[in-house]
Amino acid sequence: MIISGSASQTLAAELAAELDEPLASVEYERFPDGELLAAAPGFAAEEADAERAIVVASTVSSDAHVELLQLQDAAREWGASEVVTVLPYMGYARQDEAFEEGHPISARAVARAISSGTDRVLTVNPHEEAVCDFFDVPAEPIDAAGRLADPLPADLTDPVFLSPDEGALDIAATVRDAYGAGDTDYFEKKRLSGTEVELTPSDTDVSGRDVVVTDDIIATGSTMAEAVGILHERDARRVFLACVHPMLASNARSKLARAGVETIYGTDTIERDVSAVSVARSVADAL
Repeated sequence: MIISGSASQTLAAELAAELDEPLASVEYERFPDGELLAAAPGFAAEEADAERAIVVASTVSSDAHVELLQLQDAAREWGASEVVTVLPYMGYARQDEAFEEGHPISARAVARAISSGTDRVLTVNPHEEAVCDFFDVPAEPIDAAGRLADPLPADLTDPVFLSPDEGALDIAATVRDAYGAGDTDYFEKKRLSGTEVELTPSDTDVSGRDVVVTDDIIATGSTMAEAVGILHERDARRVFLACVHPMLASNARSKLARAGVETIYGTDTIERDVSAVSVARSVADAL
């Protein structure tokens, strides 16, 4: 049985189809005092003797975290002997260390809370795979970056796959390998503050070539917009963006459009209108 958080309904439906498992009827409510209730009242009627419940919930907000904990508990309440939690996008994963004395390791805090209601965790392309070590139950990352090659134009001109820093080069290489052609490279990135970074162009000649800038997440879009601007200054033919998690917070979309992005491609780990491809197949394979 597949049980969906409110932020992951499309992906949950895709996963149910991939696995040929029923999709639970889930209700999401908010009480007058602001408290949430995410419940699966149809679970018992549809699959009362389900041995395994798979809760699919991207924790894109604090409310989504509460929903996830409630749905895990609902699965136990209806007698599931195994609860598997799929985090297409794990919120707070980038807070994987204390920024200064007295600060929490927020990724660890939420991982412990999630662990209390599940037997196993799968999370798609976390910012750092080491975040899986924070869970108190078996947890493993799923690499779905290769899926980003699917929506790219088939006629890219002498493509270059770039990452915004060396740490994300493996994503660029994965997308390039799945596409089947092209070079890879990365920008040198120096973080100046929590919101400001400085990019140094790579030595790869991009003049007249199509460039695909890849990353695990596009959040505010500032780094990507700077990268796109540099590439256009160096006469790139077209610039595409491809990311696993298209957060696109605040004015990210406008920022990227002004920078001259051709198209943004993302997956459905965070469901946006740029979610051009599903990670359901990758998740199904891991299950």
